[in-house]
Amino acid sequence: MKSVAVIPGDGVGPEVTREAVATLEALRLDLKFDHLDHVNAGRWLTAGVAMTDDDFERVRASDCVLFGAVGDPRVTSVEYARQVLLRLRLELDLYVNHRPALLLHERLSPLRDPDRRNVDLVVVRENTEGLYVGVGGVLRRGTPDEVAMDQEVNTRLGVSRVIDYAFRVARRAVCMVDKSNAVKHGGQLWRRCWSEATAKAGARLATSHLYVDAAAMRLVADPSEFDVIVTNNSYGDILSDLTAQLVGGMGVAASANLNPDTGFGLFEPVHGSAPDIAGQGVANPVGAILSAALLLRSQGYGDAATAVEQAVASTVAAGRCTPDLGGSLSTEEAGRAIRAELTWSGA
Repeated sequence: MKSVAVIPGDGVGPEVTREAVATLEALRLDLKFDHLDHVNAGRWLTAGVAMTDDDFERVRASDCVLFGAVGDPRVTSVEYARQVLLRLRLELDLYVNHRPALLLHERLSPLRDPDRRNVDLVVVRENTEGLYVGVGGVLRRGTPDEVAMDQEVNTRLGVSRVIDYAFRVARRAVCMVDKSNAVKHGGQLWRRCWSEATAKAGARLATSHLYVDAAAMRLVADPSEFDVIVTNNSYGDILSDLTAQLVGGMGVAASANLNPDTGFGLFEPVHGSAPDIAGQGVANPVGAILSAALLLRSQGYGDAATAVEQAVASTVAAGRCTPDLGGSLSTEEAGRAIRAELTWSGA
């Protein structure tokens, strides 16, 4: 039996996670759920801690994590998010952030040219290094002479292993994105690791390299030319939000934080806690449910994952969805509509 740790978190996180868990339960697979509903901003505000070491060990003892969202306007300290989501990513060494972007229906695309709406790509983002590791500091804080420094960290191990993962999941092409013409030292390391990886891969896949500004332009001009994009932590964060918008917005965006070596993964919708709509019952559960499909595939339930993805596509195409996708359903109603479309019979 596979154990899934469930951390709904903040804002709309509990609302969309509830629908994702219900969808997993509807499949009647050999899954058990360990709910950590108390790991949230409320606990941080009252107790000064969100995730204790005991909570972390419960997560570590599971096979994977289904995560909702982290973030609350009442919390001004960045340490809260670092103690929860970033701690899980770093201490479990979830070095791959895998963010697929698939257009579910052409009405969701902002692109004018129908020939360029065939979007089906993955952004592979390095997840444990780069600008987000927190190396840096502030001098003379609050004065006219204040100096703030954030340092980007790139290691040969970190860069080479995420590029290797990108080649493993690619179907037809890999594009490496950097800014090596301006960010000299880290950029050159990425280019060297890229050259080694392309030499090792041979001619099986098409390969290309783009600077991040050019990549952003090309994604808007014709995203259908891309299969897998591999890049660093900050560029991947930005480009994957762009690709999400190209296929319907943040409400449909799923992600997986993975350690391919251990098989452990944390799966979460990309949209965040969205406190402005929390509690209104209008949050889109598609991103969370598609994240659950990624979870299923990682745990060896590929056919069940496909069934979930097909059910999502059917309901979105029929307009049985939340208002952000052109429908009129509530979060719960949209979740029920997806489960009604499930044709899974493998249990």
